[in-house]
Amino acid sequence: MANTDCLSVRVFSLNCWGIRYLSKHCPQRYHMIGEMLRKEEHDIVLLQEVWSEKDYLCLKKELATSHPYSHYFKSGVIGSGLAIFSKHRIHDTFLYRYSLNGYPYMAHHGDWFGGKAVGMVVLNLGSLTANVYVTHLHAEYSRDKDSYLPHRVVQAWELQQFIRHTSAGADVVILGGDLNMHPQDLGNRLLMSYTGLRDSYVETAKFDGCEDGMTLIAENPFISKKELVPFEKGIRIDYILFKGSSSTEIHCGFMSTTKGSVPDHPFPYSDHEALTAELTLKSNIPEEAGSNRQSKTWDSAPGRVAELVDILTEARTEVKVGLHCAERMRYTAARTGVMGLALLFLELAIAAVPWLALGAEQPFPRTSFYLLAALCFAILLITFLLYIFYTMELKSLQGAEDQMRLAVGSLQEKLRGFPVAQPHNAPQRPPGGHKPSALDPEE
Repeated sequence: MANTDCLSVRVFSLNCWGIRYLSKHCPQRYHMIGEMLRKEEHDIVLLQEVWSEKDYLCLKKELATSHPYSHYFKSGVIGSGLAIFSKHRIHDTFLYRYSLNGYPYMAHHGDWFGGKAVGMVVLNLGSLTANVYVTHLHAEYSRDKDSYLPHRVVQAWELQQFIRHTSAGADVVILGGDLNMHPQDLGNRLLMSYTGLRDSYVETAKFDGCEDGMTLIAENPFISKKELVPFEKGIRIDYILFKGSSSTEIHCGFMSTTKGSVPDHPFPYSDHEALTAELTLKSNIPEEAGSNRQSKTWDSAPGRVAELVDILTEARTEVKVGLHCAERMRYTAARTGVMGLALLFLELAIAAVPWLALGAEQPFPRTSFYLLAALCFAILLITFLLYIFYTMELKSLQGAEDQMRLAVGSLQEKLRGFPVAQPHNAPQRPPGGHKPSALDPEE
């Protein structure tokens, strides 16, 4: 009988909506968040949209006693907005910035200016090594006409790749953040199927919070009901995901969310609801229990692989839609640039008339000539920059589509390698307390 060590870990996640001078009651809400975190003493705190480093430093000072270890991830023009606070020492950090993140000319949305990324820290939870990730994906501004869907699918693809390739030696993997995806959205299914991550809200034994675990609710005074259409009550787009390893079992015993209002305060912490998950970690799992627990999931491995092939095929379709759109926009930029160049040549030809025909007067006033020239140069500059941007977008989309195509081929080959039927006494996989992903190697 193997020796089992148990450890309880409380994880907190919140999109702080911390846009200085734009978000309502920003300084007061940060003070409320810091006060709450200091009292609750979560083991790990994952924050998003902490756009100002000054706000991070204020939180760091306020949480110096309860959470002595922290890291702020810097990226993009105004930062990634990602921060992690921990009661446990942080041994290593890394940041991966997503290759696609909206469009610079959509300034009113602002996603492009914030360097959306995934941040990782490595820390020890007792004798266990934990890889903890925090991320914030591109927002969905319209459910019906979501022009950012290909970008968000690519972000989900890059996120699962980053987690898989960096967590191989970890006993525990925890991911928290604002994914801006509904539970059954394509990107969410891609992320969870590929990595084997489990949803705290789905897995928890006990829940206390908003209906259906919603994290963007109509009752929140910072939320406009128009933003939630067609979902009148609210949506669930913030998550705490987790998984164990072959030697570590992990369960969610309790999960809660805030419910809009905060006692003794006139407004909530943020426009998003905060999440808290209480995870129980068990190391050195007995072989018999692990084998029994894994038997059903191993027998269904062909089904999981087939499901992942379908998800990847759907993801490739969305990426191809983005490819066609980017190609069309690049062609439009090139055509507009050619028109601007032709207009410039025409103006130069008109300007050359006085030198070619001696004594002829300039047909245009000097001011109009300079204004037209400035317009031509502006058109050329803007279209040139747009052409470069759309070329970069095309390459990122093509790269993701190529990777997905190779992954589909590999999974289909793996699917053909499964026997039609396995006898009941077939050897099982090694024990483990984690949900196996479809990419687990065969023995």
